[in-house]
Amino acid sequence: METIEGVVYEIIYTNEENGYTICELECGEECITVCGTLPFIHIGDRLTVSGQWVTHLEYGEQFKAASFEKAVPKESEAILLYLSSGAIKGVREATAKRIVDRFGEDSLDVIQNSPEMLSSVKGISNKLALSIHNQYLNQINIQKIISYFKGFDVSVNLAYKIYKHFGETTIETISENPYAMCDIDGIGFKTADKMAESMGVARDNPKRVDAALVYILTESLSGGHTYLPTDVLTEYAMNMLGTDENFISAHIAGLLVSGRLKKRTFGETNAIYLPAYYTAEMGCAYMLPELADAVIKDNIKNIDKKIAVFEENNFPLAEKQRQAVKYASENALTVITGGPGTGKTTIINTIISLMKSEKKTVTLCAPTGRAAKRMSETCDMEAKTIHRLLEMEYSLDSSKLVFKRTSTNPIETDVLIVDEASMIDILLFYNLLKAVPHGCRLILVGDCDQLPSVGAGNVLHDIIDSERFGVIRLTEIFRQAKESMIVVNAHNINSGIYPECNDKSGDFFFIRRQLPKDGISEILQLAEKRLPKFLGVDALSGIQVITPTKRGEMGSINLNSHLQNVFNPPSHDKKEIKRGQLTIRTGDKVMQVKNNYDIEWTTTSDIIGSGIFNGDMGIVEHIDTKSGIIDILFDGEKKVEYPIELIDDIELAYAVTVHKSQGSEFTAVIMPVFPAHKNLMSRNLFYTAVTRAKRLVVLVGREDVIQFMTDNNYQAERYSGLKNLLSGENNGI
Repeated sequence: METIEGVVYEIIYTNEENGYTICELECGEECITVCGTLPFIHIGDRLTVSGQWVTHLEYGEQFKAASFEKAVPKESEAILLYLSSGAIKGVREATAKRIVDRFGEDSLDVIQNSPEMLSSVKGISNKLALSIHNQYLNQINIQKIISYFKGFDVSVNLAYKIYKHFGETTIETISENPYAMCDIDGIGFKTADKMAESMGVARDNPKRVDAALVYILTESLSGGHTYLPTDVLTEYAMNMLGTDENFISAHIAGLLVSGRLKKRTFGETNAIYLPAYYTAEMGCAYMLPELADAVIKDNIKNIDKKIAVFEENNFPLAEKQRQAVKYASENALTVITGGPGTGKTTIINTIISLMKSEKKTVTLCAPTGRAAKRMSETCDMEAKTIHRLLEMEYSLDSSKLVFKRTSTNPIETDVLIVDEASMIDILLFYNLLKAVPHGCRLILVGDCDQLPSVGAGNVLHDIIDSERFGVIRLTEIFRQAKESMIVVNAHNINSGIYPECNDKSGDFFFIRRQLPKDGISEILQLAEKRLPKFLGVDALSGIQVITPTKRGEMGSINLNSHLQNVFNPPSHDKKEIKRGQLTIRTGDKVMQVKNNYDIEWTTTSDIIGSGIFNGDMGIVEHIDTKSGIIDILFDGEKKVEYPIELIDDIELAYAVTVHKSQGSEFTAVIMPVFPAHKNLMSRNLFYTAVTRAKRLVVLVGREDVIQFMTDNNYQAERYSGLKNLLSGENNGI
């Protein structure tokens, strides 16, 4: 690591939220570009920066800062430059000159220790003097905090994040309890534990044990669990901490007493929850029966006759479809589940038509942007994401995200239809139920055989398996759908029957390749030329590679590297930004992999909104490497300006995992079928991948893998209590 010293000459870009800055540093007669987390620096600051040189295609050498120290200006000229730079709000050049003329080299000492003396300077009131003092102390504090964390090998970026959370009490708080950092989003137990160890915190320190238990439960959320049984949680903690069962049990009991954890008993199982997930499951278990038992507003009279009139004027319905429409008309809660080609969209459109003819308001929504967009297209009316429907915003007194639509401000609708319900996790479902108005018809539509939600919970399965509510199961494949081997094979796979490939229907193919390198070569040819020509579609928007895994030769990371080189190779006229192993270029196909609720977008028709969500796809239109801004067009209409520090929220999307493809539909899907971890080679994952295609599926790889995936009915167990709560199979708290 190299160290350089100089004076800040120009600030090109800064993000006050996370401290990321790009500046010009004057080092003698040379001026260099420095980038990194450099909070509260201003023109005129003298910096000592440690880091390394990186080479940029367009701008040449730049210095990437890992850490920095800011020297307090001592000479009157340097102090004047600092105060005139805008470092302290309320102090302009003229005011800065009057301060320095009055106090000279003692100016900063006066600001720090005797702010009342500032009021003797013309134009500075007592209130402004106090403000100048507080702002200057704030800048000194952040430097102290950065220096403090530097001693524990904590990066400036992380130190600034911790400071933003705890403010002036950061050092005091962390010194007393380094595990307090675990409460900060993005900072886990391992980071806190490493720092605690360097501080000499004992391995059996109670705060460490408590933090480890919360960490284990938090990590389990990524596996879809809303709780862990006490014995499972205890075993994990014993292995992690090297302590005995009684010691862990005592700490679990203490956390339950303090309210940091919650407990519910299901039969012989003691379920331990994080509070938010306990509240969500209990809330859903209470609200669902209440919604289902509610008397719906303006019950439709002579429903059978009206359905018959609809069929005469439009198209005949199958018996199950007719049953679903009638049930949804007469009941407050309806669940409709079925695979592709079983008529779910027809039912939704029939319900919409029937309800509108009765002058009832109908609202459509889905969990993701792509699912909502597809619903809009198939139903010929607007469908919103659930987040947008609930009008998400930041609370007035904090940066916490909240929904405006709640039980006190419900959604204004008579009928709410939710598509792709299998993708809804327990927290989102809880917030949705709170906003459903009393007497509204709630219709949940989804395919319970697809992969469950990425987030915690097993909502659709639990509702169906509780046998508490009316569920319409669609099993008949309609004649038109039977003409597609995509639909037929999806149902075959779901039933454990090997798919029929290379049929004369021409929409489901298998290309045999034994070696991964040959498979990759085949996939590249298919994606770039053969399928776009065969189908007459754009390669980037119409063809999607979907793979079971993220890692390995056939994982999305490696495939994206190959596909990027084919579709968007490096060149001198294409700007690019690198972060770790990821390179993003102008023209790349990308996917958002983390919900960002507050980032703003503007449509091509100048409509302004906010929120880009996990799974949204876009194209990189422009990269300004000087300012660190990336322009991305999502779904062909939403323009977003991304600061470079958010690049970790973006991945290449020429190839995506099956999990990331949920809720999306593509003209053609190419799927590699090569050996991977057996848990990823499952029937429902295979089924989910195949059902993402509208016109064509091409499998590339080994026949024995296709057979293994079809045979393997493994489904990872999810600890979820909603079914038990709804069916009454629990013993209370």
